[in-house]
Amino acid sequence: MVSAAEQLAANLNFGALGKAEELKKRIWFTLGALIVYRLGTYIPMPGINPDALADVFKNAQQGIIGLFNMFSGGAVERMAIFALNIMPYISASIIIQLLTSVSPTLEALKKEGEAGRKQLNQYTRYLTVVLAVFQAYGISVGLEGSGSVVADPGWFFRITTVITLTGGTMFLMWLGEQITSRGIGNGTSLIIFGGIVAELPGAFVRTLQLGREGAISTVVILAALLMAVVVIAFIVFMERAQRRLLIQYPKRQVGNRIYEGQSSHLPLKLNTSGVIPPIFASSLLLIPTTIASFMQGSGPEWLQTITTHIGHGRPAYMVLYVLLIVFFCFFYTAIVFNPVETADNLKKHGGFIPGIRPGERTAEYIDYVLTRITVVGAAYIAAVCLFPELLISYASLPFYFGGTSLLIVVSVTMDTVSQIQGHLLAHQYEGLVKKAKLRGGRRR
Repeated sequence: MVSAAEQLAANLNFGALGKAEELKKRIWFTLGALIVYRLGTYIPMPGINPDALADVFKNAQQGIIGLFNMFSGGAVERMAIFALNIMPYISASIIIQLLTSVSPTLEALKKEGEAGRKQLNQYTRYLTVVLAVFQAYGISVGLEGSGSVVADPGWFFRITTVITLTGGTMFLMWLGEQITSRGIGNGTSLIIFGGIVAELPGAFVRTLQLGREGAISTVVILAALLMAVVVIAFIVFMERAQRRLLIQYPKRQVGNRIYEGQSSHLPLKLNTSGVIPPIFASSLLLIPTTIASFMQGSGPEWLQTITTHIGHGRPAYMVLYVLLIVFFCFFYTAIVFNPVETADNLKKHGGFIPGIRPGERTAEYIDYVLTRITVVGAAYIAAVCLFPELLISYASLPFYFGGTSLLIVVSVTMDTVSQIQGHLLAHQYEGLVKKAKLRGGRRR
């Protein structure tokens, strides 16, 4: 039988959005916060020569600088106050998650519930400041060594850069938390999403301009657009894919009442790791290229050799890219999903998988299933990221048509839409409850 919740979800009408005042406030707050973020990407840092910076960026945009510029919505290219974007916060979050799995103290905090989560969030903020300071200082030194980009090099410029960029990152971290609590969707993801989407129209226009100039053929542009549509549809299908494990709950007696046994499902996503694997894989592979571009040919010979062999579009780059994606898929899945903890929780609540003994055997079975679906998930992410990379390398298309950017945009869009549907569903439930109360009052 179809439950009342499923019937309500099936009849969900976005026309109810006009009546959901709370949801409208959340959407307007989210849009306002993203506008503030976009304005900040156009406020330049003091002491920078924009013409010299544009020349340096042309040489470095194929490295990790180009990747971060894509995530920041062009803030790196303009060296704006939000040039570091939210990336230090994401790195800090991942590091804390890794430490949680190896540190008994942090693991105990994680199990303490809301109080422990707040403490872990505080540690994440402190680590974000540390990472942002180091990265901002590295950027200031790199800018000073890039010719005439800095008008007045020295410690004053370095301290100013560190304070400005670190302050920008902390503001974005706060803004992301505000979006999550008072807006709609995940604030951190939406900030990256906003940066990528804001630059997409410009990248599309530049691609059409290259086609008009004859640098790219019309067939290649049409093939790229068709491929983007196919990849988006494929991502939507795979991101919604789940392996559901049947969970049975036995009969139980509470007082004099006996409750019948119930069944539910434990959903295991095909892609548990999300968009982290391609971001990390791209970052690691582009580090040598970035260092070589800053050295401008004066670096050691071994660095030049490595850069040549793992340059964008090279066979070694493609192979390493796929291997790193697969590695991070398994690694990050092992960090975010603990089969032993899940099995213990099921055992505490009396749940069990039919035919599997509760406890250790259940944990082994969940791990067995998770490992096999992660193989499919890793192959899916590798395919989504590799095919656009081949097109970018051999057709000279802009960075924005890469699989990583498409994966982020589609995943964040799906998550935000699902949250909007959840709010609409809750609003419709409230309407039904009010109607039921009114009818009950009239009958009396």
